[in-house]
Amino acid sequence: MNGAWIEPAIAILGLAGITLLTRAFFMIPERDLPMPDWLRRGLKYAPLAALAGVIAPELVMSQGVLIQTLQDARLPAVAAAAGYYFWRRGILGTIVVGMAVYLPLHIGLGW
Repeated sequence: MNGAWIEPAIAILGLAGITLLTRAFFMIPERDLPMPDWLRRGLKYAPLAALAGVIAPELVMSQGVLIQTLQDARLPAVAAAAGYYFWRRGILGTIVVGMAVYLPLHIGLGW
C-alpha cells in the first residue's frame, strides 16, 4: 500500500466528527441554551427552508440552465402533487400522486 488511503480516511473521520458535533450541539448541555424567541421560532422553519433550497433548483433547472419548455415531466408532477397536498394534507399521497404523474410522462412520453 502506498498510503493513498490516508487523506480520504482523514477527510471521512473529520467530516464524521464535525457532523456529530453539530448534530449533538443542542443535546450536549444539561439545560436549555438561552435563545431569543425570534431565533427559536426561526429554527422551526430551517428544515423546510433547506429542503426548498435543495428541491426548487432541481424542479426549474436542467443541466444548469432554466427549463425553456413546458414539456417537462417535473412541472405537471409538481402541480399535481401540490394540488393533492393542499387537498388532503398527506405526505405519502403527495409523493404517490407526484410520481404517478411524473413516471408516465417521463418514461412513456420521454418528457
